Amino acid sequence: MTNNLVDRDAAAFFHQESSSPCISALRGAQGIWLEDMDGRRFIDLHGNTVHHIGHRHPEVVAALKRQLETLPFSPRRFTNEPAVALAEKLLARWPGAPAKVLFATGGSDAIEIALKLARVATGRHETISLEGSYHGHGFGAFGLSEARPDARLGPLLPGRRHATGYWAEGGAERMLEDMRRAFAQSEGGIAAVIAEPIRSNCHVPPEGLWQEVRRLCDQHGALLIFDEIPSGLGKTGRFFAFEHVGVAPDAVVLSKGLGGGILPIAAVIADARLNVAPELDLGHYTHEKNPLTALAALTTIEIIERDGLVERAAELEKQIMARIAKVARRAPSIVGARGRGLLLAVEFDPAACDMTAGPEFTASLVSACMAEGLSTTDKGCASVGFSLPMTVTDAELDIVFERLERAAAAVQSSSLAPTQENGPSGAERRSS
Repeated sequence: MTNNLVDRDAAAFFHQESSSPCISALRGAQGIWLEDMDGRRFIDLHGNTVHHIGHRHPEVVAALKRQLETLPFSPRRFTNEPAVALAEKLLARWPGAPAKVLFATGGSDAIEIALKLARVATGRHETISLEGSYHGHGFGAFGLSEARPDARLGPLLPGRRHATGYWAEGGAERMLEDMRRAFAQSEGGIAAVIAEPIRSNCHVPPEGLWQEVRRLCDQHGALLIFDEIPSGLGKTGRFFAFEHVGVAPDAVVLSKGLGGGILPIAAVIADARLNVAPELDLGHYTHEKNPLTALAALTTIEIIERDGLVERAAELEKQIMARIAKVARRAPSIVGARGRGLLLAVEFDPAACDMTAGPEFTASLVSACMAEGLSTTDKGCASVGFSLPMTVTDAELDIVFERLERAAAAVQSSSLAPTQENGPSGAERRSS
């Protein structure tokens, strides 16, 4: 049944690098678990970073069923209780100066709303983003992600400048040098620096880096926009990931887990001083204030708050780091882990597996994990994701580590040969 549906999928959809053709077909999901059409179960260590509260959380499902019976859609120019309540909830969590919000149906659209806010507030259009980052697939958002996109796509937005990512060798200082050069060389002026405060490939920035970027932005009158599409809402052990780096942005973008892993919704939270263009449509989408998506998000945040899941993620980071270090002493192929909270990656040593770092090695890692019932993806040239829901239980975590250790042993013994079908081929990307 699984292969049949995968074949039908490949015949029906346009093919693209990171998602089509698919590697399998699902019929169910619950908590940390995925189940394919043949009944095989996998622990989801990837989840496209939407499963903060686990898959198919019963409270979110129940809330959506109730909403369907009363107001499933709200036409534009009308508001509704879930949308206003969600806006108020997000603003109550926002530290610092008064703010306002706009909603969209996906992270790419929300990034472009933030871009529009920066442009109208500063009167400029140029941006600085980081090489190797990812901010979405709209022509504006994708241009932030790709310094040198495929020529077949044609021109993207003008004024895009890219700095070295801090996770590269010597990256922090090179990043700051690149930014200083971009500010100095820009004739029209930089509207905004747009980046993830903690990269979704789980590299943590060095102390003081973002404070210096904030200083540069203030010096040159540019906005600082943080993309927390994969990292916000408690995933890193703080409600906002930027709370780790000691810097308040002018705007932050949330998505992915915001819809409870069920419905697509994104939010831009920004300084209220940017509310300077009421005559323009900056984010006027058909489902801008959809009561269903808003209620999914509101219920998700209420669950996170009530169940102490932000604190749970922070505590699990300590436990997982210690346990991976313990496994590494028995499994030489494992080096350790990196990240914050439950936005983590497990690092492997290619030499211990008689291989070299790169796509072939990560394909072997993903293949070995899948064979042990762990669904994950590559996080660089020698790492895989270890992103669990914040609702994971201690007993489930024990199962994860049993399977991870077996997968590490399998890679080291080269008992699983990598194939194209065994795992995602996109490097360090999260799907929109």
